[in-house]
Amino acid sequence: MGIRLLHWDQIPELILQYILSPCPHPAPSHPTDRRTECQRRSGSRPEGRREPHLSLCQRLPIQVTHESGPGPPLLGRRSGHRAAGDPKIRLCVHCLQAVFPFKPPQRIEARTHLQLGSVLYHHTKNSEQARSHLEKAWLISQQIQQFEDVKFEAASLLSELYCQENSVDAAKPLLRKAIQISQQTPYWHCRLLFQLAQLHTLEKDLVSACDLLGVGAEYARVVGSEYTRALFLLSKGMLLLMERKLQEVHPLLTLCGQIVENWQGNPIQKESLRVFFLVLQVTHYLDAGQVKSVKPCLKQLQQCIQTISTLHDDEILPSNPADLFHWLPKEHMCVLVYLVTVMHSMQAGYLEKAQKYTDKALMQLEKLKMLDCSPILSSFQVILLEHIIMCRLVTGHKATALQEISQVCQLCQQSPRLFSNHAAQLHTLLGLYCVSVNCMDNAEAQFTTALRLTNHQELWAFIVTNLASVYIREGNRHQEVLYSLLERINPDHSFPVSSHCLRAAAFYVRGLFSFFQGRYNEAKRFLRETLKMSNAEDLNRLTACSLVLLGHIFYVLGNHRESNNMVVPAMQLASKIPDMSVQLWSSALLRDLNKACGNAMDAHEAAQMHQNFSQQLLQDHIEACSLPEHNLITWTDGPPPVQFQAQNGPNTSLASLL
Repeated sequence: MGIRLLHWDQIPELILQYILSPCPHPAPSHPTDRRTECQRRSGSRPEGRREPHLSLCQRLPIQVTHESGPGPPLLGRRSGHRAAGDPKIRLCVHCLQAVFPFKPPQRIEARTHLQLGSVLYHHTKNSEQARSHLEKAWLISQQIQQFEDVKFEAASLLSELYCQENSVDAAKPLLRKAIQISQQTPYWHCRLLFQLAQLHTLEKDLVSACDLLGVGAEYARVVGSEYTRALFLLSKGMLLLMERKLQEVHPLLTLCGQIVENWQGNPIQKESLRVFFLVLQVTHYLDAGQVKSVKPCLKQLQQCIQTISTLHDDEILPSNPADLFHWLPKEHMCVLVYLVTVMHSMQAGYLEKAQKYTDKALMQLEKLKMLDCSPILSSFQVILLEHIIMCRLVTGHKATALQEISQVCQLCQQSPRLFSNHAAQLHTLLGLYCVSVNCMDNAEAQFTTALRLTNHQELWAFIVTNLASVYIREGNRHQEVLYSLLERINPDHSFPVSSHCLRAAAFYVRGLFSFFQGRYNEAKRFLRETLKMSNAEDLNRLTACSLVLLGHIFYVLGNHRESNNMVVPAMQLASKIPDMSVQLWSSALLRDLNKACGNAMDAHEAAQMHQNFSQQLLQDHIEACSLPEHNLITWTDGPPPVQFQAQNGPNTSLASLL
């Protein structure tokens, strides 16, 4: 069946994540702190400081880099290990604490509490003391006029700490109050709106998040910041896409496109807005399974990222404080464009191209992770691995796929949040692997587990489609359950999702079921519908599968000429993908067809091809089943196992492969 992204919300949510969360250290494209000595002493927000666009996604913890206060910046960035034992951190804390016995003025007292709270939060595990200092900074700063920088930074960081401690009910009123009193401070008003919108998104309250983003967009328009208005609107459009409110998305994206094209400003900021806009369009098309229709937008996106890579960030800084935001670093945008290109290639069935771009993206990620511990990079890595795993299963590299599934497990073990967001996909991948090695009981258990772990409609339909194909192959064992599943994904009636690709796959499954039932005319009708849909959007793997199954039906019916007309293009397309299983199936049919037609030489050639494919699949099967990671097929509950016991050898039937 058609290959597609396992969870379509991944890309929108990852984009939203980066809106609030800067890199743990400045991105290469990020302007340096260009405050004058006077600004440093006054503690004012640096006019040259461009802050990362605020995040709305539950994927990763919020991370904000702070630099303020007299003298050298003391509020360090979050450390991956939060080393409380670092002598410099201890010395920093001791120096700051030494200020209080002198009973300093309120301004210095509040700023010192903020600095202490930030250092303790970012570099230690002492969240209780961090919270105490930040609460004091927030309380004292509210009593001081024209002290917005400390006041709102304390509110922002304190609400972040509350969220980390799962005290969301304390964070929300704090942010609401800060938003209410920050309307005369455009930078902080926009930033706090983004932050509260993210908090609502964490709680799956996308309606409230969209409302806040709408308020932010209108506020940005009033203060003359078309750039930040576009960021608000694009973020809102992303949430609407996640909610599948397509009637609201279309006019919003049209407006965003006009704003982006008309805005004249920093070239890198303009191009980054265009990338954001085009990524939304591309994922929207792919979400709908429209692989052919997306090509113009994808080409524009690829050209746009090439343009950005040639631009030099000359630190031309915006004069409007509401414009002091940026989106993704250039290097991260490159990975994101690679990722959506892989999504397209996988769904279209261009597996060699998908592998090429996956390799490039993973190489780029490894370089970035050496310098940047941002959790978003691990999320990118997991999604890329999910795609390449499906690629390996199709191309006949099951052992490699299994090892990459194990790699995803290891990444998820390092982050409970990452595992929570990818558990259903992991079990789905294990189910696909089980099918490839003919462990049908385990495949059923994995798909059933995945269904239990997801409430995402597209992923649900993808799993059910594959589970139905498992039941079809097992014959009469699960007839009642199979009929129930087929009714729930009936493409002729109320198909649960709008995806063109999934609906075409559902027609294929119905055709497969009718074929096994011996209802050949009905099977041909379903398969011709699959062909019509897959040809319309260049879904090459579905086309190949449908052609070879139609060829099999015509062979059974004795129509050898028509069978040959189906099987030959199926073999050609399968070789182009390449799809090892369809090649094996096609070569067997070509062997039998040529025998029946008396073409001994062609029959011998087809038999030799079939033998070669069989040997490759058999060797790969034995290798995969002998790996200790093969025991993952029995894991259906809790976090992924840490260690695997070695197998004595394959314990599954090879009959279906040969």
